[in-house]
Amino acid sequence: MKKYDVVALGELLIDFTQNGISEQGNGLFEANPGGAPCNVLSMLNNLGKKTSFIGKVGDDQFGRMLKHSLDALGIGTEDLILDDKVHTTLALVHTFADGDRDFSFYRQPGADMMLRADELKEPLLADTRLFHFGTLSMTHEGVRAATKKAVAAAKAAGALVSFDPNLRPPLWESMDEAKEQVRWGLSQCDILKISDNEIQWLTGREDFTEGVACIRREFPVPLILVSMGGKGSRAYDMTHYVEVAPFLQEHTIETTGAGDTFCACVLNYVLDHGLTGLSDEQLTEMLTFANAAASIITTRKGALRVMPSRQEVLDFIQSF
Repeated sequence: MKKYDVVALGELLIDFTQNGISEQGNGLFEANPGGAPCNVLSMLNNLGKKTSFIGKVGDDQFGRMLKHSLDALGIGTEDLILDDKVHTTLALVHTFADGDRDFSFYRQPGADMMLRADELKEPLLADTRLFHFGTLSMTHEGVRAATKKAVAAAKAAGALVSFDPNLRPPLWESMDEAKEQVRWGLSQCDILKISDNEIQWLTGREDFTEGVACIRREFPVPLILVSMGGKGSRAYDMTHYVEVAPFLQEHTIETTGAGDTFCACVLNYVLDHGLTGLSDEQLTEMLTFANAAASIITTRKGALRVMPSRQEVLDFIQSF
C-alpha cells in the first residue's frame, strides 16, 4: 500500500482575479490561491484521495498563505519549499465576457521555477500510486531537471503518470521549445489530458481524432482525454473514443480551474477502476462526472479552495 494516491509537482501561485471596481474606478483584484497541479489535488482530496504537493513558493506573505491553504485542504506539504531568496509567483487573470481568460505572469524569476532536482525527496515519489505534472515546471532548465527526475523516480516505483500540457505561451522562450517539452511529457505518461486548442497546436490537425492518432503513432498513451470547452469532452482508449456533452449553464463567471477539476475527476476514476479495459458505459460515467464538476467550478471565483464535493456533483447531474 502506498501512502499517497496522487503526488503532483509544479506551480503554486497567486491568481489575481478582478472582483469589482473601486469608487475611484480602479479595478479591484482578489488574491486567489492557484496553480493547476494543486487545483487537481484539491478536487482529488474532495473525492477522498490522499495527496501531496512538490513545489516552491517564496518565504513571503503570499507563500505562507499558500502553504496554509494547502494545509487547510489536507494536501501534504512536506515537500513544499519556502525560499527566502525569491518571491512567490503571481498571475493576473483577465476574464473575457464568455468566461475565457488571459494570463499575465510575474515570474522572472518566480519561486515555482526555482525548484532544483537536488531538493526533491525521492521517498515521497516512491510512495504514490500516481504522479501528475504539467509544463509550467518545464519552462526553465533547473525546474525542468527536477520534473524529469521526479517522473523517473515515480515510474521506477511503479506509479502511473498523468500529464496535462496546460500550455501558457508567454512563459516559453519559443513555441518550438514548448513543443519539444510537451513531446517529452507524451513519452512518459499513461494518462494525457489535453485541451482542444493544445491538440490542434501540437499536431496541426483540426480533427481531434486525427490529432489523437497522430500522437499515438509515436507515443502509445493508453488513455487520452480531450477537453473541448463548451462542446464537452472525449475519452480515447486504444481502440475508439466516447464523447459526452457539456453541462452548460447561465451562471458561468470564469473558466479558471475547469480543466484541472475535469482532470482530477478522471484521475480519481482511474484510481478506482483501473486504466485499461474500461467499458463505454464506464468511460461515459467518468466523463459525465468530470464535465459536471468542471461546470460547477466555472460558477465560482478561483478554484483551489472552492472545489465541489462528490455529492454536489451528483446532485448537479441529477438536476439536469
